[in-house]
Amino acid sequence: MRFGYTILYVQDVEASVEFYERAFGLERRLLHESGEYAELETGATALAFASRELAAQNVAGLDPGSAGFEVCLVTEDVATAFARAVEAGAAAVTEPATKPWGQDVAYVRDPDGVLVEIASPA
Repeated sequence: MRFGYTILYVQDVEASVEFYERAFGLERRLLHESGEYAELETGATALAFASRELAAQNVAGLDPGSAGFEVCLVTEDVATAFARAVEAGAAAVTEPATKPWGQDVAYVRDPDGVLVEIASPA
């Protein structure tokens, strides 16, 4: 298991990326053509941004305005990691599933309510 990235849920992905580029000198790694998702280089990890609409699509019942962000942990075996997290006390949010782009993804909440994405490498 390794720390993959943090995703901030924002109103305007491109505007947020431009601000972080200007304010902190971070370099753009990716801005999806939909404008709904972007990543900035931060060394071994990335700082990512997702539109609140995309966040709500990915996690049913999520209020992205109050969620603020998620932590993503990357692993080769999402199903096993999901089961281990739930066994350790995480609350299951979304069972492991393969996204249309081929990445396996599941969601849990830690004991403090932080949303944690468990994902295969993108």
